[in-house]
Amino acid sequence: MTRFLIVPQWQGSPASRAMLLVDGATAIAGDLPRKDTTVLDVPLEAGESLGTGVRRLSSLLRVRELIVEHMTDADDQIVLVGGDCSVSVFALSAIDTSDLAVLWCDAHPDLNDPSTSPSGAFSGMSLGAVLGDGEPQLALNPGIPAERVVLLGARSVDDGEKSRLDAVRTLSPEDAQDPDAVAEMLRATGASRVWVHIDVDVIDPSEFEGVSDAEPFGVSTAALAAAVKRVRQDLPLAGATIAGFAPRSPADAVQDMGAILRLIGSVA
Repeated sequence: MTRFLIVPQWQGSPASRAMLLVDGATAIAGDLPRKDTTVLDVPLEAGESLGTGVRRLSSLLRVRELIVEHMTDADDQIVLVGGDCSVSVFALSAIDTSDLAVLWCDAHPDLNDPSTSPSGAFSGMSLGAVLGDGEPQLALNPGIPAERVVLLGARSVDDGEKSRLDAVRTLSPEDAQDPDAVAEMLRATGASRVWVHIDVDVIDPSEFEGVSDAEPFGVSTAALAAAVKRVRQDLPLAGATIAGFAPRSPADAVQDMGAILRLIGSVA
């Protein structure tokens, strides 16, 4: 059985309109089965950096506590709905990752750390934290080995991330057109389970508009959903995240909801 955990966190985002992520998470929650959906009471305040290079760290730590609390006792498969990408880091900190691969679908690598991040926003450091790098209060310990991480669809790379891209397995948006190629790369990790993280900005903006930082030449919704379903034929799903939905109006949310529900269907 799949349960949905709604995490309307905005504090990890670098966007000037980060609060739209709250609206996006709320819109998705409205289309999910109520009895299987829990909405976390995410703090509204920005929070403090606590002397680190991570903005709003105090609020991020509180959200992690909430996610861990709800996931520790869960017997069902959990699909997180963000909010920004860093909610995946918090979910992974709550489960056994010793045999886990991560399929990270995102227009951005999210491989910064506090010393390289242009914004200080944790969302852009989130995959680095999955690997065990960056701010110790947030990074996984132990981190997931880079050879068990597959980054799909990244096409906007900060200077500080370029040297780290070679450490992980990568698939271009074009590669995603071949579900078998995606599945093969996940099989090659040697893992026995997979966590699928989808930042909706991985989708091409010609068919999906509700993101904070649109990047051209992305993956189609159909191709991404087909690739995830193909991966699941080989590896059981440990859980999944849908993040980054930031519609500018209720009408925009309705326009993108078909794509959102198709992605949720691929992981639920």
